[in-house]
Amino acid sequence: MESPFADIVEEFAQYLRFEKGSSEQTVAAYCHNARQYVEFLRTSAGKRSLDQTCESDIVAFLRCLAELGLSERSRARYTSAIRQFYRFALAHGHCMHDPTELVASPAFEQRLPQVLSVEEIVALLESVSTSTPEGIRDRAVLEVLYGCGLRVSELCQLRSDDIAYDVGIVRIRGKGSKERLVPIGQVALDWIERYRRDAYPLLRSPKYAATTLFLSNRGRQLNRMAVWIIVQNAAKAAQLDVHITPHTLRHCFATHLVEAGADLRAVQEMLGHADISTTQIYTHLDRLYLREVHRRFHPRW
Repeated sequence: MESPFADIVEEFAQYLRFEKGSSEQTVAAYCHNARQYVEFLRTSAGKRSLDQTCESDIVAFLRCLAELGLSERSRARYTSAIRQFYRFALAHGHCMHDPTELVASPAFEQRLPQVLSVEEIVALLESVSTSTPEGIRDRAVLEVLYGCGLRVSELCQLRSDDIAYDVGIVRIRGKGSKERLVPIGQVALDWIERYRRDAYPLLRSPKYAATTLFLSNRGRQLNRMAVWIIVQNAAKAAQLDVHITPHTLRHCFATHLVEAGADLRAVQEMLGHADISTTQIYTHLDRLYLREVHRRFHPRW
């Protein structure tokens, strides 16, 4: 995060701590949320000051959080923090208006992510230029997301020693600290190997002791927002006229497996779902496929 946003967030922390008398836990949470919001403004919306922002920027950020899988309760906390941030900024001369006044309980669409065809997935993956360390990382990130069906938080936590390269298995730390083992294909493994060889040493920074596999441009652990941007950039480069998020690749992973005949219980294990009813959401199967299954397996066809 760059100035002037960094200075404003720091002043916001002092305001919460000394003027509002907020607890350190509240200060940390609100400032974390504010930092993620202004980072979104800078990197995704191209804004350089709070006066350039409007209600649509806030709505876009909240929608991004929804697409990353944050619960309604978590998004409500972000909304509260952003409101406090703008009220502080307005009162202390950092902006001339408060766009949160026009953001009244935004509605979040509860719908399945877009499903890409196999051809569209290939176009997405191959659209990434791998002439730079960042490009090699981005291709590896996309290959792992689609190849293993990971949640974006699981990808960000992945460590190199979580991967058993000889047998093609990845140890995943999922929700509720539950671990599971997920197969990984040779294509994804090859891109991880190339990333570790050609990109990781150049991205790693002695300033940060990051232990995770995928690193940011500054050598820190890759975060959710960065992964979201990687997916968006790839979709744009591939000229895909659909709305895509990191969760879309997880959805495509499951859908393509089931459409190819994979057992639903096996897909459930790979996705880390406790209940198979959750996995059934990912069976976005077309009528022709269902008809073919019925024809092949029903005794009275």
